Formats: sequence, structure tokens, C-alpha cells
Amino acid sequence: MSQELSGRPPSYARVSLALMTSGREANLLGNIHGGEIVKLADSTAGAVAQRHSGGPAVTAALDEMAFLAPVHVGDIVRTQAQVNWAGRSSMEIGVRVEAQPWNDPSVSALHVASAYFVFVAIDADGRARAVPPLLPETPDEVRRWREAEIRRAHRLARREEIESGRAGT
Repeated sequence: MSQELSGRPPSYARVSLALMTSGREANLLGNIHGGEIVKLADSTAGAVAQRHSGGPAVTAALDEMAFLAPVHVGDIVRTQAQVNWAGRSSMEIGVRVEAQPWNDPSVSALHVASAYFVFVAIDADGRARAVPPLLPETPDEVRRWREAEIRRAHRLARREEIESGRAGT
């Protein structure tokens, strides 16, 4: 891309989604399947990636998903996501998932999961395209950027180690 893209702060593309869970998403224990939580987190991250990049973006990796507590049938599940890091064509999107009983607003929302997704912006032909730089504005956003760079370095080192091991066999 010959044109320089203007940088954007994480607040530009920040997204929050919510839904009320039902028995359709439940396992035999009455908890919501982890895959349903991953799907909601991926949808939220996808919206953030689309907004930040200004066009289509696809999930390239789910770097990490940590489940901290179960989600139950009837819980209101909220996701909040933002861009943590942006490179040439890829972005790391952090997602926080909280749950709260639908019928008791006095119960505080509980942090039930966190995830880090890597998205790649694509053009009409499905090829990677440039994304705007990320301009962290707060100490928390700078911390998120730094931590995202550490995760990226680990992903790249892991891939290199796997590929070098395969080349030797």
C-alpha cells in the first residue's frame, strides 16, 4: 500500500457485546459450553478488527483462552474487546468475558474468561493488507501493547522451533 495510514487509538475500535445464555448452549452440567464463549469472544474480536482496520479481517490465531469460572444457563454474558497491538497486516485483540445472573442485578459481574486473538486484515482477493498503526494513549494501553509484543515473540519463536524440528526429521 503506497498511502500512509493514520494511526488510531485503541478506543477507536473498542467493542462490547452481550447476550443472555439459554439451555441451547449448555452442556450436561448446566454450564455453557466453552466453545460458545470462544465463539462470542471471536465475534467481538472480529468486530474490533474490522473497525480498526477499516475492512474485512479474519481470525488467524487464538493465542490464548483462559476460563476462570463457569457460565450458567440464564447468565448475561458481556464481552469487551480492544486492539492491544497492530503490526503491518495483523492485530492482537484482547477480549474480556464477564457473566452476571440475569435475575439478580445486585450480584456483581464475574470475570469468567480472557482471550487473545490474532486477526489479519484482508483485501477483496483474500490477501493480507495494511492496517493502521495503533497509538496507545494510557499507561494500561501501553502495558497491553508491551504484553502483546511478548506473546507475539513467543508465537514466532514457537513456530520457528517447530519448523526447525520438522526440517531435521
